[in-house]
This record gives sequence, C-alpha cells and structure tokens, in this order.
Amino acid sequence: MSAARIIWSDVLDRAAEIVAGYSTGVTLRQLHYRLVAAQVIPNTPSAYKTLSARTAEARRAGWFPALVDRTRTIRRPAYADDPLSEIEWLAQTYRRDRTEGQAQALYIGVEKNGMVAQLESWFGDLGIPILALGGYSSQTFCDDVARDVHRDGREATLIYAGDFDPSGEDIQRDFGERTEFCFGEIDRVALTAEQVVEHNLPPQMGKASDTRAAAFVAKYGELVQVELDALPPDVLRRLYQEAIDAHWDRSKYAAVLDQESQERELIERFRDEFEEAA
Repeated sequence: MSAARIIWSDVLDRAAEIVAGYSTGVTLRQLHYRLVAAQVIPNTPSAYKTLSARTAEARRAGWFPALVDRTRTIRRPAYADDPLSEIEWLAQTYRRDRTEGQAQALYIGVEKNGMVAQLESWFGDLGIPILALGGYSSQTFCDDVARDVHRDGREATLIYAGDFDPSGEDIQRDFGERTEFCFGEIDRVALTAEQVVEHNLPPQMGKASDTRAAAFVAKYGELVQVELDALPPDVLRRLYQEAIDAHWDRSKYAAVLDQESQERELIERFRDEFEEAA
C-alpha cells in the first residue's frame, strides 16, 4: 500500500470515526497508528505527512473533529479578578491526597507523553501520580521519581505500558535501574506479544540499528515494532484498571472522599460568609 494509491476521502471518514470513539482528545500520532493498525494506511513518513495535511484541510473546512497538540500551548500567568473568585475556585477544586490510607503507593507509567491526557481522564479522580517516561528518561527525571517514592515512604508499584519493540521492552528495565529500584514491582500491562496477536495489531519492521534488536529476535523470533497507540483505548483502559484494582482499597478511597467533601463544605461556608461581608 502506498500513499499515492490511498483513497483519502475514505481514510478521513474512518479517521473521524476513530476520533469520535475517544472520550479524550486524540493526537495526530495516535490517529496515525490506529489507522495503521486497521490497515487503512501504511506506516510511512509519507502517509503520516499526508494524513496531517488532509486532516488539517478537513478541519479548516469545518467537518473533521479537532485533534490535540500536546507539544505546544499558550502560557499565561494565572490571575484572579477579585478575592471572591479565588475562594470560589478553591471551593470547586479543593481535594485531599486521594491515595491516603492505601497500603501501597501506586504510580501509572506510560512510554508516550501524548497519552498522559487519556490517563488523567481515566484515573485522575484516584489521585495516582502519572509518569510519562518519553522514551529513555533523563537521570534528572529518574532522580526526581526516586525522591518522590522515598518521600512517600510506602512500598511503591509502577503500572506501566509501552511499545512492543526492542527499546519499548528495555525502557522499563532502564527506568527501574536508574530510579535505584525504588519500585518494589513494575507491572507491565501493555504491550506484550500475546496482546499483539489477540488484538490483531499488525507489526511493522523493527529497527535493525537498535542495539537491543538481537536479544529481541532471540526472544520472539523476529524483529518487529508495534506502537502502544495502536491499541484501542477501551482495551488499554481496562488493562490499567485491572492492575490498579489489584492494589486499590475502595473503602479507604471512599473515606478520603467523605473527608474531602466535609472540608469542601467548610470552604463553601467561608465563601458565603465572605460574600455577605463584602
């Protein structure tokens, strides 16, 4: 399949269906790999660039859903119009550490920075920290994570998902070592060779230049690359949720929510008194 022979009107229709199936924003990269997994387009730079151009044109025409760009943002200092608006903001956003009372300190890890928003929308209410490794992490980030785990004091577990390729498998080993083995367990929930087969994710040719390629071939019999982005989001969410549930005490979580609700009511009463006094 080449980009020149692709019927792009059909591709855009399928792409719009994929975007509509997400409860969170979708990046161009995620969309690309979902289309590759569905064997709609090839995994080539040409197809990626054409998809970018065609979806941008369709968005300007007003019919294609918006995509998200997690690499660029408007940075504006926070400000308030008046003290009451700040108190109102606090009343709406106040929350405790919702992992209070849990026996373990859980961390959700992912290889791709672009998937953090999805994880936040799925599990943000739980208050579990999310670590975007972005490939092989800097030592600075590894040191920050190790300090955070040691500061918490509880036994820590990292629930992790990454690509199925030589580097994707090795990243968690590297991260575990360079964070000084601060995690008692690193639970890799995706991607695995079995999941690639189960969900019919078409493998792409792996990079022979990867220094870990030989070990990967010895283990799996071939050099392939499958992007985590190709996994349907509902499947990925379920894999993470099952791993979290294995460690999560729902009664402790409910107790924190109850205390948080009572404390928020105190803030709301203060807001009402402040408004009357003003």
